[in-house]
Amino acid sequence: MKRFYILGFLALIIFDTLAQVSFKFASVHAEPLTMDAAWLVRVFGAPWIYGAFVGYIGAFFTWMTLLKYAPVGPAFAASHLELISVTLISVWLFDDTLTWPKIIGGALIIAGILCLARSEDKESKTVEAEPSQPLVS
Repeated sequence: MKRFYILGFLALIIFDTLAQVSFKFASVHAEPLTMDAAWLVRVFGAPWIYGAFVGYIGAFFTWMTLLKYAPVGPAFAASHLELISVTLISVWLFDDTLTWPKIIGGALIIAGILCLARSEDKESKTVEAEPSQPLVS
């Protein structure tokens, strides 16, 4: 089951990152921002906008599948790993600056995910060790 979680969250990160990077490329392609039909033509004329759609649809179905099996707390926290992947890819593709606050924020996200996963693991072992009680008396 751990392999399922790892592959699932890896797919979720890839889809979310694809969506965010695609939106960035599409927005650059569609500049300048104007509220008219010409801007919409530029947006939908950019192939990257369709990458964003694919990313969001893929992320949606991956997330729904993960929620069916994974505990919500750690799953929700792990879904935020995309913030780290998008930050790193933005440094590479868009020449964004990697600052200490971004590095510390990414480390805190990872630490939070590890804490939640560890506490969830301990809780599941405790529940398995206790005799089951009927929910209704």
